[in-house]
Amino acid sequence: MPAVSLRDILQPAFEARYGVGAFNIVNDLTMAAVLDAAAETRSPVIIQVSVKTVKMWGAKLLQRMFVEMASHRPVPATLHLDHCPDIEMIKICLDAGWNSALFDASSLSYQENLRLCQEVVAFAKKHGAGVEGELEAVRGIEDDVGSDAEGELAPVERCVEFIEATGIDCFAPAIGTAHGLYKTEPKINFERVEAIVARCPTPIVLHGGTGLSNETFKKLIAAGCAKVNISTMLKITFADSLKTYLEAKPKEYDPMKLQKAVHADLVKMAKGFMETFGSAGRA
Repeated sequence: MPAVSLRDILQPAFEARYGVGAFNIVNDLTMAAVLDAAAETRSPVIIQVSVKTVKMWGAKLLQRMFVEMASHRPVPATLHLDHCPDIEMIKICLDAGWNSALFDASSLSYQENLRLCQEVVAFAKKHGAGVEGELEAVRGIEDDVGSDAEGELAPVERCVEFIEATGIDCFAPAIGTAHGLYKTEPKINFERVEAIVARCPTPIVLHGGTGLSNETFKKLIAAGCAKVNISTMLKITFADSLKTYLEAKPKEYDPMKLQKAVHADLVKMAKGFMETFGSAGRA
C-alpha cells in the first residue's frame, strides 16, 4: 500500500497501547526483509535510516526504493530519518519525499533546541511530513551519532512545554535506555514516561530497544511508548547470518542463495519484535 504519515502510524498505536517497530535498515536487502516481516505479521512498520546510511546511498534512491517496496506490501509503512542534527540533511530527505525525521538538537541549549525544532516542524508541515524531537541525549553511540553519557534530564514540565511549543509528532525522552549493547542491566525510568504522557498525551519513542526484556518492552509500551527503535539487533542479525552461511558453505558462490538465507534470518528477527510489541494483526 502507499506510504502513510508517521502520525497515522503512531497515533493508533499510542491510543491502543501497542508498539510499532522502527528498524534501522542499511540497504535494500534489510529494507525488504523488514517490510516482508510486517506483511507476514500484518503489522504497521517504520523503516528508519541513519544519516550515515543516507550519505552512503542517497536520499532519493532510498526514498524510491522504499516507495516501490512498500507499494507491494499490504501494510502501513513510513520512511523516517533517524538522529539528524543537520537541518539541511532533514530538508534534503523531506524534499525527496521522506515521511518524517528525528531532529536531534539534544547537544544544544533548551531555547536553541526549541527554536530550531519549531523551524523543522514548520518545514515538515509544508511537505505533509512528521517530526520526532528530543531534549536529552540518549546514552550510547550509534552510526557515529551520540555520546557515552546520557544527557541531563529536563524536568517533566519542560518536556511537556517542548512538545506543545514545537508541535512534534512524537517525543524521545531519556529513560535509562542506551544505543548499542547493554553492558549492565539498564535501570529504566518507567515513571518518567508515565509522567510525561499523563501531562501531555503524545506518542513516546523508545530508543535503545536491542537487549531489553520482553517484560520491559511491554511495560514501556503500556506506558505510552508507541515507537520502538531497533538498530543494533538488525545489524547483528545481518552480520551473523552472513558469517554463518559463508562458514557453512565456504565454496558456495551464489549471491542469490546467500541473500535469501540472510533475508530469512532478518524476517524472523523482525517478526519476533513485532509480535512482542503487539503490532501483529494491527495493519
